[in-house]
Amino acid sequence: MHELVIRNGLVVDGTGSKARKADIAIDNGVITKVGAIEAGGVKEIDAIGKLVTPGFVDIHTHYDGQVIWDPEVTPSSWHGVTTIVMGNCGVGFAPVKPDKHQFLISVMEGVEDIPGAALAEGVSFDWETFPQYLDAVEAIPHTIDIGAQMPHSALRVYVMGDRGRDHDENATESEIEEMRRLTEEALAAGALGFTTSRTINHRDRDGNQIPTLTSAPTELWGISQAMATRKSGHMEIVSDFQDLDKEFDIFRGMIDGGGAPLSVLVSQDDRAPERWREVLQRIKDARAEGYDITAQIAARPITLLLGLQSSMHPFITCPTYRNELAQLDLDARVSRMREPEIRATLIKEHASRTRGMSGMIAQSFHKMFPLGDPPEYEPMPEDSILEMAKTSQREPVELAYDMLLEREGRELMLFPLANFSEGNHDVLREMNLAEGTLPGLSDGGAHCGVICDASFPTYMLTHWARDRRRGEKLPLEYVVQRQTRDTARQVGLNDRGTLEPGMLGDVNVIDFEELSLRPPEMVYDLPAGGRRLVQRATGYVATVKKGKIIFADGQSTGHRPGELIRGPKAQRGSES
Repeated sequence: MHELVIRNGLVVDGTGSKARKADIAIDNGVITKVGAIEAGGVKEIDAIGKLVTPGFVDIHTHYDGQVIWDPEVTPSSWHGVTTIVMGNCGVGFAPVKPDKHQFLISVMEGVEDIPGAALAEGVSFDWETFPQYLDAVEAIPHTIDIGAQMPHSALRVYVMGDRGRDHDENATESEIEEMRRLTEEALAAGALGFTTSRTINHRDRDGNQIPTLTSAPTELWGISQAMATRKSGHMEIVSDFQDLDKEFDIFRGMIDGGGAPLSVLVSQDDRAPERWREVLQRIKDARAEGYDITAQIAARPITLLLGLQSSMHPFITCPTYRNELAQLDLDARVSRMREPEIRATLIKEHASRTRGMSGMIAQSFHKMFPLGDPPEYEPMPEDSILEMAKTSQREPVELAYDMLLEREGRELMLFPLANFSEGNHDVLREMNLAEGTLPGLSDGGAHCGVICDASFPTYMLTHWARDRRRGEKLPLEYVVQRQTRDTARQVGLNDRGTLEPGMLGDVNVIDFEELSLRPPEMVYDLPAGGRRLVQRATGYVATVKKGKIIFADGQSTGHRPGELIRGPKAQRGSES
């Protein structure tokens, strides 16, 4: 008798092998048999006509604060994710001295758009060192497994104090040695790696560029040596790639110093739409030289959701909106915006909103689309606000204004910020098939007011393996392998990601034909009533974590088998 048997499913096992019908047995949290299973199970799941995959492994999230108050780690766990890795982009909450709590909150709020009030109320800061932070996370039962990485911004300020925030200051040799020592200490306690950021786009709540932006190469190379000492770890870095020679020299130096794999974030920017190809070619060349560099890429365009409840929409910087309407509750705001005088004023003021990112977005009606239900992330050019306005012989600003007021002000519009320069997903498909790339960038737990991409795993299945109409799809087996085995191996988790004997019993049972994304919605369930965009899915029959059913038909069962992951995990042999 097995503890759990999943019967008669179409198994896509995460290895890239062709889908096949099989049963799966799980005992003591581990898969013990895959094939025809005659013995019964204490619990059984009938998977006839259903897709059976490994649990998804999301290696790019920002749940560093949320794991303290949210045992279910939503919305990622709603999308079949059974393992998340946080601490990316060099931001996090440890190590930290008592007088720097608010500083780390301001960095996370500015870089990742997580409400500062929610972090101030929800993050207990019952720790100072990184090992103490891991202990605090481990003490809370969770639904899924959690991996953490050492964040460079927190580390730098912990060692250098306020000098670490001064971009005219370089770390001394002794400070670099201390950062290396603390990173080794974190790895010994269970950190999966080290992360940093070198992008001008990352700023704290007050607009200051993050501490790590101008860190000298010697600092990064020195810290990376902690990986060599431990013979483990994963490194992640965000770069603007302005000087490819310099950046790749830094990358190579980090790998030489630590001997650990490095992943970098890559997307298509409208301002230099071919640069991503140059970056991927550099990565390919480096890999040919023996350097383990991987590009983390997105499942779909990096999409801003514009609406009256979100952090951005075409009228958000208009003086009348900012001074008279922004502080009203939604119903009152919608009522005022329906007044003809307010409408005329905002539309007139909109014409002068042309500066900065907000101004660029406000005027880019050719890249602004209704989101729809189910949401459409690869819209046709004729579906843009600009083209719809031409068809109806209206001004696009008027159409956008009226659309924002639909569904009592809860309507959202889609604005593809990156990966959509050609107006389709062809570039994303090319990225997905390129050597040295992996799915990442979901940013689960972050960008609460304007981005909602924790649903990437579901989108990979629905759009790329089933529904795409505007171009070629991707094979189902490949899509599953990419976000199970391949992501797990990238961060040293060799005990999960495939449905094979000896691997963790992390499984999704999916009604593939009915799998669907719901439109994102704004909820106010963070500490202090903070807001966040979330997105649900239908079609997940069951999500299993270590043999326990944690979600059944999209509803939580209350089981908390998840754990803090303490360091890389070796592949297991069969336990049957």
